[in-house]
Amino acid sequence: MSQFSSAFTAASSVSLPPPSFYVSVSKRSFIYCCSSSQSTTTVVNGKFDGKIVERDEIRFGLPSKGRMAGDTLDLLKDCQLSVKQVNPRQYVAQIPQLSNVEVWFQRPKDIVRKLLSGDLDLGIVGLDTVSEYGRGDEDLIIVHDALKYGDCRLSLAIPKYGIFENINSLKELAQMPRWTIDRPLRVATGFTYLGPKFMQENGLKHVIFSTADGALEAAPAMGIADAILDLVSSGTTLRENNLKEIEGGVVLESQAVLVASRKALIQRKGALDTTHEILERFEAHLRAADQFMVTANMRGSSAEEVAERVLSQPSLSGLQGPTVSPVLCKRDGKVAADYYAIVICVPKKALYKSVQQLRAIGGSGVLISPLTYIFDEETPRWRELLSKLGL
Repeated sequence: MSQFSSAFTAASSVSLPPPSFYVSVSKRSFIYCCSSSQSTTTVVNGKFDGKIVERDEIRFGLPSKGRMAGDTLDLLKDCQLSVKQVNPRQYVAQIPQLSNVEVWFQRPKDIVRKLLSGDLDLGIVGLDTVSEYGRGDEDLIIVHDALKYGDCRLSLAIPKYGIFENINSLKELAQMPRWTIDRPLRVATGFTYLGPKFMQENGLKHVIFSTADGALEAAPAMGIADAILDLVSSGTTLRENNLKEIEGGVVLESQAVLVASRKALIQRKGALDTTHEILERFEAHLRAADQFMVTANMRGSSAEEVAERVLSQPSLSGLQGPTVSPVLCKRDGKVAADYYAIVICVPKKALYKSVQQLRAIGGSGVLISPLTYIFDEETPRWRELLSKLGL
């Protein structure tokens, strides 16, 4: 127990039943009460119980610092949901387009904790944070699981040298005979819930976890850990510190997600409708982010004939097919249609190829416009959310 921080010991006592190989935890119920002028919530065995606190506003938790904070504000702005903060030192702000929403800037882990306590209703954090601090609590619902920023992975890394030089997979690491109950594998991490859970699920029996302040990458070189479990983006920092990821060592892939309290969505007035609007704005913007609208004129005998030519090209089918409409002009005193306008949506990566194909079948005057939103009849994630809520 001396190798564990006191914080880890306390946290372990309220998590899922921990594996016996790293700590012995009392079977007593862990019960305490949190009270404030804003809410009164009872916590039993790490789970928050009771009905939501009555209030008129819907509280939306956003990251307060770091790159994710900036990227989150950018996403909201792109979706016409700009956050208005009177004083940058204040932790409360507004979204004018959502009059019933109150924005609270918090640390990511506190966003998850306050969703569970009922002090927040919605939040944007990384999936890794939801998984670590939410600990599988059924009250947390992922509303949108891919906001397309904050990409990283929670991964196990070991030294490239010494006894690990020829170890390249989690299986090989687990089979090393040196790990015993008296000399377990030492892992430094800030993920004291996901780490033990992952090791137990993958059959590593003799493992001990410790927390460390500062850069974890230094822990193996200092001799205080054999491996680290940390977030990895490009992997550059690992390589510069002579560490390597191993096959099977990725705990989870993470990016920014929109998360909500199940109780708030069901019980708080306006919460579900507001979530619906935010979700639709996110979906419409993210779907349009890598799409362009391509317009071209094409000579033809009929709209059907022109459509046949367009659909013969694999890159010109658009989202549901091309829009073909006559280009009307006056000739010899009569209105006629010698040309047809073609409008299609094209992925950014296929843009130039699509322009070439349009030209090849007689397209001219090709115009390219970026798209801001693509609204579906109904977003699939909304149907999924209603299903999760039993509505």
